[in-house]
Amino acid sequence: MKIIIIGGGIGGFTAALALSKLAEVHLYEKAADFKPLGTGIGIGSNALEALMGLGIGEDVLAYGTPLTTQLFLNKDGKILNSIDFRKIKNKYGQENITIHRGKLHEILYHHIPKEWISFNKRLVQVEQDDHQVTATFDDGEKVEADLLIAADGIHSLIRKSYIPNSVPRYAGYTCWRGITENNGLIDEQTSYEIWGSEGRVGFAPMNGNELYWFACMKAAEKSHFFATLTQREVSYHFRKFPPNVAEMIQQTKDEHFLHHDIYDLKPISRFVFDRVVLLGDAAHATTPNMGQGAGQAIEDAVILANALRHFDFEDALQEYEEERVDHTKKVIQVSRQIGWASQWSNPLLANGRNAVLPFIPSSLLNWRLKFLFQRKLNG
Repeated sequence: MKIIIIGGGIGGFTAALALSKLAEVHLYEKAADFKPLGTGIGIGSNALEALMGLGIGEDVLAYGTPLTTQLFLNKDGKILNSIDFRKIKNKYGQENITIHRGKLHEILYHHIPKEWISFNKRLVQVEQDDHQVTATFDDGEKVEADLLIAADGIHSLIRKSYIPNSVPRYAGYTCWRGITENNGLIDEQTSYEIWGSEGRVGFAPMNGNELYWFACMKAAEKSHFFATLTQREVSYHFRKFPPNVAEMIQQTKDEHFLHHDIYDLKPISRFVFDRVVLLGDAAHATTPNMGQGAGQAIEDAVILANALRHFDFEDALQEYEEERVDHTKKVIQVSRQIGWASQWSNPLLANGRNAVLPFIPSSLLNWRLKFLFQRKLNG
């Protein structure tokens, strides 16, 4: 079997690795070369289990920081509630970690034979018949295969060719992210979220005395004003939050200071179009509120490989679609709900939300995450 993968992000690289013993794999990436970019991300125990099954989980864990607790606070620093990640680990077997996105990307890249990867290849068309699928690139090259995996992100050209009205939808808030030195600003194994009417700030420790932070506020889409704010200006907006928030934002260097509006995809009902399969953000881009964007792409890759290993071709693709469509729909919906509630800017609503949050049992917060971790992916 010959498989083409379009897109060299975390999902595409994981798919190449997962399929390496099942097929002849060729991966095409539009960037000119490999550049591990980004800030920090969370890798839940579900994704780490999948990476363990691929033989690289220990490498990822070595560069990750295990978390024991997530705390939710108000802007005065009062603890509103918590999630105990140790209970998740004890029940489902793996850590929940933070890691630099670029480092995870790099680990995947180094485990894939370089002759499989072609850079500077921009897809322009996909055609298929009963026997093969053909990818055409902007340099005129045409490549034929048995299966094409679209891992080309939230703006997927391939998805839009099959579902023209599936376009990114704005979540209603904009976010800044960064990495800076910890130096005692936060505890080593605890992640934090602070919710106020001004917005929301989160931060977590990372390997090598670093921490990852994000700061989000409600904003008009594609606002030039917010896109041009500096570290000092962003920190000023959150001046009523605990002092370490302003410090971590202000000390972030320009090269580690990023800004993006937040988007997701309205859930779609199909990931498989004959010999074309959607994977990762191309299929189910989600807001980052559950830390599951990369994790769900990793799951996609492993579940698709397992299906192709155990079923005939058509049955395998049907199995993949049945496994992933409803599950990722729930991730998108829950994540969007969390973002909606956490970004309330009306002071009365925000204060009411924070007054209710301490009365929600921590066990209920853990239970709400159960669907992410309870399924076994490897085998």
